[in-house]
Amino acid sequence: MIYLDHNASSPIRPAARSAAAAAFDRIGNASSVHSCGREARARIERARDSVARLAGCNGSDVVFTSGGSEANALALRGAVTGAAEAGKRIVRLMISAIEHDSVRANAAALADCTPGLRLQEIPVSRDGTLETAALREMLIHGKGRVLVSAMAANNETGVLQDLTEITRIVKQDGGTDALIHVDAIQALGRVAFSFAGADYISLSAHKLGGPQGAGALIVRHGAPLFAQIAGGGQELGRRAGTENVAAISGFGAAAGTISNEAASLEGALRDRFERELRRVAPEALIFGEGAARLPNTSNFAIPGLLAEVALIALDLDGIAVSSGAACSSGKVKPSHVLAAMRIPEDLARCAIRVSFGWTNREEDVDAIVGSLRRLLARRAALAAREAA
Repeated sequence: MIYLDHNASSPIRPAARSAAAAAFDRIGNASSVHSCGREARARIERARDSVARLAGCNGSDVVFTSGGSEANALALRGAVTGAAEAGKRIVRLMISAIEHDSVRANAAALADCTPGLRLQEIPVSRDGTLETAALREMLIHGKGRVLVSAMAANNETGVLQDLTEITRIVKQDGGTDALIHVDAIQALGRVAFSFAGADYISLSAHKLGGPQGAGALIVRHGAPLFAQIAGGGQELGRRAGTENVAAISGFGAAAGTISNEAASLEGALRDRFERELRRVAPEALIFGEGAARLPNTSNFAIPGLLAEVALIALDLDGIAVSSGAACSSGKVKPSHVLAAMRIPEDLARCAIRVSFGWTNREEDVDAIVGSLRRLLARRAALAAREAA
């Protein structure tokens, strides 16, 4: 199988596999004071330091979770509850129109169950970047403490947001107590990244070649946070539950293997793919092409070629990619991301996402382009027979 779906989940890196396996071979609860427990604790703390170095923050800011979705939930729910507990309630929750479903769902649930909390959606431009003028207007004309959630890189299109500018606007126009959450799950390890003044940053292990089942929330010192899982005092009381030592160890090992050279290679593969795609399908449209994007991601559509048809054909050729559509209750519906970018529904239903990663080589580009060429040739031949 030629795997070109790294934005969904990247294959585990050898270093991460080894670190997780080594942890599985040992026994001990990281909260225990005996030597076995201390060894488990040491593995977690080494991983914490490794993740912090990659993310550009302090180790004490890193709260390990079960994954990116939990990190997003902890950021939003923990901030709203923590601010209320501290007597400085959040009354406005603003999220961009292209946020991951874990942000969208938690934001909607919070608005439904929190009296006085207003949920607002920040629009994006046609290229998928947040409309900063609209953000500024919403902040200036609103009243009360605000929490803004804006993702660093979109999981479907790869479009990058200008976090420095967004953070500046939020802190300047939202008031001195304004808070900002950044979903950096797709960005970590793929583009240069720093804490950038955000109060909360969500991360996930398996997007960068770590194990599934581990993530982290970076919390700025002093930012309000109320634990959403009660129990023991793990993670300095910010997230209860016995730590998944093996997955966390793998997360740390994966973070330690990231290099700028690898990101450059992924970018070269993506650029070559898009050049070759245009040769075999000049009519192809690449979403977010005019904006800065993750170097590994290409979300495109060939008008008239439905995504489900292309995905099946590619899969039969041993190539794994994703679609811009989500399946719910057996019905395929267009991506909310592409809808927010004002992409027509008939075109959005043709969206295909190719995302490269550390396992890919140039021959993988040749394989997918060849598969698409054969699919388009079969499609043209069928259309000619029907016309005749």
